[in-house]
Amino acid sequence: MNIGGYGQRPMQVPQSPSSLAAPQQFQTSPPAAMGHPPISPPGQQLPSLGSPPPMTTIGSVTAPPMGMPGPPGPGVHQPPLGPQGYPQQPGSPMSGPYGAQMAGPQSGAFPGGFPGGPAQMAGPPQKKLDPDSIPSTTQVIEDDQAKRGGQVYVTNIRGQVPPLVTTDFTVQDQGNASPRFMRCTTYSFPSTADLAKQCKVPLAAIIKPFATVPKNETPLYIVNHGETGPIRCNRCKAYMCPYMQFIDGGRRYQCGFCSCVNEVPVQYFQHLDHMGRRMDLYERPELSLGSYEFIATLDYCKNNKPPNPPAYIFMIDVSYNNIKSGLVKLICEELKTLLDRLPKEEGTETSAIKVGFVTYNKILHFYNVKSALAQPQMMVVSDVAEMFVPLLDGFLVNFQESRAVINNLLEQIPDMFADTNESETVFSPVIQAGVEALKAAECSGKLFIFQSSIPTAEAPGKLKNRDDLKLVGTEKEKTLFQPQRGVYEQLTKDCVAQGCCVDLFLFPNQFVDIATMGDVPSHTSGSIYKYSNFQVEVNGQQFLSDLRRDVEKSIGFDAIMRVRTGTGFRATDFFGAIYMNNTTDVEMAAVDCDKAVTVEFKHDDTLSEESGAVMQCALLYTTIGGQRRLRIHNLSLNCSSQLSELYKSCETDALINFFAKSVLVLVILLLQLRHLISLILPDAMKVFPVYMNSLLKTPTLVGSTELSTDDRAFHRLLVNAMGVEETQVLLYPRLIPLHTMDVSSEAIPAPVRCSEERLSESGIFLLENGLCVFLWLGQACPPDLIQNLFNVPSLGHLSSEGPTSLPVLDNAHSRKIHSIISSISQRRATSMKLLIVKQKDRSEMLFRQHLVEDKGLHGGASYMDFLCYVHHEKSVQCLLN
Repeated sequence: MNIGGYGQRPMQVPQSPSSLAAPQQFQTSPPAAMGHPPISPPGQQLPSLGSPPPMTTIGSVTAPPMGMPGPPGPGVHQPPLGPQGYPQQPGSPMSGPYGAQMAGPQSGAFPGGFPGGPAQMAGPPQKKLDPDSIPSTTQVIEDDQAKRGGQVYVTNIRGQVPPLVTTDFTVQDQGNASPRFMRCTTYSFPSTADLAKQCKVPLAAIIKPFATVPKNETPLYIVNHGETGPIRCNRCKAYMCPYMQFIDGGRRYQCGFCSCVNEVPVQYFQHLDHMGRRMDLYERPELSLGSYEFIATLDYCKNNKPPNPPAYIFMIDVSYNNIKSGLVKLICEELKTLLDRLPKEEGTETSAIKVGFVTYNKILHFYNVKSALAQPQMMVVSDVAEMFVPLLDGFLVNFQESRAVINNLLEQIPDMFADTNESETVFSPVIQAGVEALKAAECSGKLFIFQSSIPTAEAPGKLKNRDDLKLVGTEKEKTLFQPQRGVYEQLTKDCVAQGCCVDLFLFPNQFVDIATMGDVPSHTSGSIYKYSNFQVEVNGQQFLSDLRRDVEKSIGFDAIMRVRTGTGFRATDFFGAIYMNNTTDVEMAAVDCDKAVTVEFKHDDTLSEESGAVMQCALLYTTIGGQRRLRIHNLSLNCSSQLSELYKSCETDALINFFAKSVLVLVILLLQLRHLISLILPDAMKVFPVYMNSLLKTPTLVGSTELSTDDRAFHRLLVNAMGVEETQVLLYPRLIPLHTMDVSSEAIPAPVRCSEERLSESGIFLLENGLCVFLWLGQACPPDLIQNLFNVPSLGHLSSEGPTSLPVLDNAHSRKIHSIISSISQRRATSMKLLIVKQKDRSEMLFRQHLVEDKGLHGGASYMDFLCYVHHEKSVQCLLN
């Protein structure tokens, strides 16, 4: 298949990603010459470096460029200096056409100091702008889907801007990593450090090394070089990739990263063709693809020994709250069937992962479930100050071999603790027990911890309730979100060293100090789930869906990631659910298909516009089958001395992911971003302001006593591990009208702008942001539609607080809406609880806080007011006159 006119021979899809040690059947179309300017497909002209970006229309007037950037302003990493909020237009009420008056924005300060509030920044009354004439996120998404949706995106062009994360497309790897693995804030780096400071665009890549590859795309090839291992540059240690240039008849190659000339090993030698390319170029993934894997040699293993398969340890809090709520019984019942679906290597019949079980309250109970036993055996450790594992043989077992004993245990656990009155729990000793068990078994693994309360029992890691809402809005507010380290800091180091990932399922009824309890999971690449005031009938299915996905998803263990770059720039900062013991190695106890690492780059020297900028992500990890591998992702970008070219190559969704993560660490201020937002708005960035405004209204950044400390800390930890797709929908939720949908169509209705103005009293709307999904019912919703969805005659027959579930009924409308919800849920990293809200009911406030184009319920400007503010006095007057 000839894609874009590039390459003369057809792409042959390989049969399987099996080892390539034997003669390989791998074929692809030739990739572009990575060290040279990109080749344009016929009919496609590369943009001129000097062409100005399109201007953005605001209101009925086209905004002139605000002038090219002036002298460099404060960098994006300066300490906070300015206000948190934004102005409202005086006389503009906080109430909309639906529901009661909205809470006004709050004055206050976020950690680091956000003095003042929105009211202090209010300007003179402004002429009303037409909301339809300001840049629309939904229109940008719709246009990209229409232009690039359903197409094959070929990665053979350097610096190519990929389709949006919201667009459905297929990737064909021809020399650069798929955007599913790597996205950048801009695909044209500024050629000098001075230009980078002037443009104010952060240079960053968002890397999701284990991203899920769709079934219609080729999985990663596995390359086996035998005992010699992967070919690497002698100087910079970069791995063999398409950017290496072979010279001297194929006997040497020049590194595409550091330009060092290396000898080609005898066993790797191949002649060159008349164009200077190796004859086996299209038979070797590492020479022609952007992403692939190497089988690692013993040199890459701890103590030069092959690793053992990992283990999953299920650690269940059996204190009073969890027994009373029915949670313990629910977990035990689910595990009986879930353990049959443990992840396994492709081509194997059963999983190599071993399993173990611990229950705990103030003390820990370990279980011997060896297959030879007729009944499981409990061993108790009451001295939690000096934690140890009381048994080795029989604790971590193969589920298939010990199925009968394990099922027996899962039947007994709820009954064993049915009469408990113990309400105190420990936490740190639980993690320590898991680490010790993995150490004893000489393997990596994951702990699944199910905890309901703050650990108050006398033990290492005991926590006090330090929640104090009086600190909100003061300089000391930041202390609420700083973890109580102590024993937990050492515990994190122990976990990472052992390759022990911690997944925490929380079921709190009150404050549990998520900032501290989530610290170990967030530094071991674990996941955190929270189900407040848990009830089996209300939250049970959401929890089970999360647990199933968490157990079954693709994952690697004991990982180390290094990002190498070409000369002239380097990786300087890393954000994510990671641990760093030095400035270059990103350590992850585990890495799964949902976790992303955001990497920021800085200049060392001038970049060449001819050769561009190249980067390589190398991830060393252990597979679920116990094999050590290297996963490689390569990406090449353009370099330019023209600001217009840089802005035109920006990706808004990647930019906002960077700001969402870096703001959590450094609390970047509006004043530092205003320069970037108000300069010029090319098509690539015209909706950047709406995302930026939404970010500044998130729970993490809004100082309001109406938001719990735990909720804000939880949100912060979630965002820190998110990829581009997750932050995009979080900061601009999808608002989908359902009352006008075609029930015979398989397509999901087109979303509308995320604003209260788009709602209609006679309508039904679905809103989803990747974490939760709302079904909003208008007051005048047609009775026949209510009948079809809820099997009641009218809206008035539904409970005043709204129904708690959406029944599955045998009619076209019901089937269509359930299909839409199911389709959306399959794309999200966590299970989204469905909340049904009626217009003007109290529960509607939860829904309305996600209408991000409107004024924030807890503070923050509307999209319109934000635009007025960032363009400021003269700019606004220019637009409105």
